[in-house]
Amino acid sequence: MYRCIELAKNGIHTCKPNPRVGCVIVKNEKIIGEGWHKKTGGDHAEIMASRIAK
Repeated sequence: MYRCIELAKNGIHTCKPNPRVGCVIVKNEKIIGEGWHKKTGGDHAEIMASRIAK
């Protein structure tokens, strides 16, 4: 969860009025994808993380 919060902080000035969101995907105790909501109108954190995880 700490990593999700740290990732979310990356969108502090760029995703308003949307909330800052961070996402981490873990498989077998290893991070396989992560992302954050980079800008308003852009992909959400979950989409970014799932693209990396594939």
